[in-house]
Amino acid sequence: MIKIRKSTDRGHANHGWLDSWHSFSFAEYYDPEYMGFGSLRVINDDRIAAGAGFPTHPHRDMEIITYIMEGALEHKDSMGTGSVIRPGDVQRMTAGTGITHSEFNASETEPIHLLQIWIQPNQKGLTPGYEQKTFTTTDKQGHLRLVASPDGRDGSVTIHQDAAMLAGLLEKDDQVSYSLAADRKAYLHVARGEVEVNGIELKSGDAAAITQETTLSLSTHTAAEVILFDLA
Repeated sequence: MIKIRKSTDRGHANHGWLDSWHSFSFAEYYDPEYMGFGSLRVINDDRIAAGAGFPTHPHRDMEIITYIMEGALEHKDSMGTGSVIRPGDVQRMTAGTGITHSEFNASETEPIHLLQIWIQPNQKGLTPGYEQKTFTTTDKQGHLRLVASPDGRDGSVTIHQDAAMLAGLLEKDDQVSYSLAADRKAYLHVARGEVEVNGIELKSGDAAAITQETTLSLSTHTAAEVILFDLA
């Protein structure tokens, strides 16, 4: 079964410096039908204006993944970690017992486009932690590349949950298949472009909540970037 989440049906908040679309209930956007999907709790599709960003703020008991599509994000946190995250980078932050951090557009002239993803951990009270890895265009071109997993396999970042995140850069007329175990479900988010999943068309910002399917067949008529979550 495939349930489509249209881009325009998501929650939306435009603060001027931040234009954000919420796939699931977040901040002032609340929809009891969209509180998450399995352990996947947040997908925020954010555009941040040049020189703007989020001042220091707290998190706890959440796995937070930052995925950059355009621009560069400067990150600083209470663990003493500081970095600039660019397209191809995947950052995982375990908030655990509590952490504070700030995120700012690293450019004074260009906007940034990113996905901020929250996954509920398999236990509370974890020690806060941070990890960042780079996946090149070649790594993701024409297939789904594992970028986050519970065991860090294949060079992915490690998350504290039975979940996997895969990213793919697809060209026009690409075809990709993904096998889903019978006891698993999936959430496919189209970051940009247009994709068909099992014959159902999705446009940029659309998503598909997938249950009771064992094979996902993706095909494209345009270049596209997709994120797939394989969930318990």
